[in-house]
Amino acid sequence: MILFAAILSFLLVFLSIPTILRVSYSKNLFDEPGKRRIHKQKVPNLGGLGIFIGFLFTYSLYIDWFDFRSIPFIIPALLVIFSIGIKDDILITAPMMKLLGQILAAFIIVGFGDLRLTDFHGFFGLQPDYFSSMAISILFVIFIVNGFNLIDGVDGLAAISGMVSILTFTVWFYLNENIHITILGAIILGALLAFLYYNVFSKEQKIFMGDTGSMIIGFILATLSLEFMEENTPAVRNNLNIQMISAPAVVVGILIVPVIDTLRVFFLRLSKGNSPFVADKNHIHHRLLTLGFSHLQIALILGGVNIFFIAFNFWLKDLGMLKLMGLNLVLGFVVFYLPAFFIRIKAKKMRQSQTGVYPK
Repeated sequence: MILFAAILSFLLVFLSIPTILRVSYSKNLFDEPGKRRIHKQKVPNLGGLGIFIGFLFTYSLYIDWFDFRSIPFIIPALLVIFSIGIKDDILITAPMMKLLGQILAAFIIVGFGDLRLTDFHGFFGLQPDYFSSMAISILFVIFIVNGFNLIDGVDGLAAISGMVSILTFTVWFYLNENIHITILGAIILGALLAFLYYNVFSKEQKIFMGDTGSMIIGFILATLSLEFMEENTPAVRNNLNIQMISAPAVVVGILIVPVIDTLRVFFLRLSKGNSPFVADKNHIHHRLLTLGFSHLQIALILGGVNIFFIAFNFWLKDLGMLKLMGLNLVLGFVVFYLPAFFIRIKAKKMRQSQTGVYPK
């Protein structure tokens, strides 16, 4: 069942993208080059439509649309995410409208679905009440959705990072005998693998995932993260085959690329007196481009960083939430600072070569 779900989703996306490309070219639906754009040619950006088609059709075969027990209200919430994403990819949506749509989607799954963080896993002995639990869970969903939207700046990065994180959750849920979420993970993995071919390797049929695709990946990962943390709460985790004592910190490790990159960019913008929501070229992939890496090399480097943090967190999963969270944040900021450090060294060497003055 799991393998069939992945194959079917892969085939649906793989076969649907050529049709989406034909429509994009006939209707002139492109991501245009610009000051903030890295690409120099017009490229269709409706890959997220193919990902959504593959996911929705395949997932519908495995569930009753009106049975919300396994993953509560995920389809209605994803329909909202899809709606605001596809509108932004075609017509451009005002940032406030996008945010309101994300809040609505998060509220559907957190409020109606009651999928929320009900335990702080030992965070200073605090426990959330109902309203703070809802508020924190909604903010978490919005943060992860926008985090994946922000890292989608070079070919393959959002897809590879999403695949690494989703595969980690999928394997963990499989080992703990949650087959429903395992199938969901297999479906999105198949969809992303098919998209990756067109996004990275195809020269004649290149496509971007757009906001639709990146927000769908972020929303699914936020949902899996909440479920992962809830299944590892002290009250119920004794039933698990593999327990995660420091579950919230492990989630940060699994999602390290969008989490650290988003926090880092926000801090940089605030330190310069700018709004944290004003776009710039300070993301980690921009730094790696400056160092001369190709799009695929950047995606693989950050995918490797992601895998390292996942292995690190699974190794220290019982360390304690606060300690492991601190390690993740400190180590994450250090690793993500390295490209800026090497850029400074590179710039210094260039200045020395131009002036002919070298240190003794």
